Amino acid sequence: MTRRATLRTSHDNPAVIAAALDPDNTDSMHTTVEGDELVTTIERDSTGGLQSTVDDYVVNVTVAETVIDATRTHTDTNHE
Repeated sequence: MTRRATLRTSHDNPAVIAAALDPDNTDSMHTTVEGDELVTTIERDSTGGLQSTVDDYVVNVTVAETVIDATRTHTDTNHE
């Protein structure tokens, strides 16, 4: 039986986050942008596999958002 999780996260620019995550996404992941939300569905054959993939995805989202925010702050500071 396939296990499935759908994660919804809100972002200022979800398309940028989606693009940053795309290289790390596997065939078991599907991501769309809906308004200000990034919606990712992950399907795996086992509960443990699903948990591992969700954990990795959450870390990747956090890192992507941190880097993008830092870049935005650095860019804004340099243009003042």
